[in-house]
Amino acid sequence: MEILNLEGTEDTPKILLDKGNGIFEISGRSLPEDSTDFYQPVLDWIETYAEDPNPSTEFAFKLEYFNTASSKLILDVLMALEDIDGMKIIWYFDEDDEDMEEAGEEFSELVEVPFEFKTY
Repeated sequence: MEILNLEGTEDTPKILLDKGNGIFEISGRSLPEDSTDFYQPVLDWIETYAEDPNPSTEFAFKLEYFNTASSKLILDVLMALEDIDGMKIIWYFDEDDEDMEEAGEEFSELVEVPFEFKTY
């Protein structure tokens, strides 16, 4: 399966989805001009991965900031991960960033995937 590696910019997060090395991470800031277009390759990759996933998967979200449009697509990503056996979300946030912690808690209540919260 091909690696999805999108370099982050000021407005888009870095995304690395690498089945072979067990790395699944979205990090940085997410405020792309068109969130739907930006996240479509991620959703497509997850759909393919779900057909033959690793025995266990830890998907890390290390977001510093995301806008409202991105939050809808992040939820779409989380919902796509729901159907994968052995899935676990690791939600990272700065220990002083209550908003990002609360966002993770809200997402965790909306999907049927175990969440683990970590500070950095």
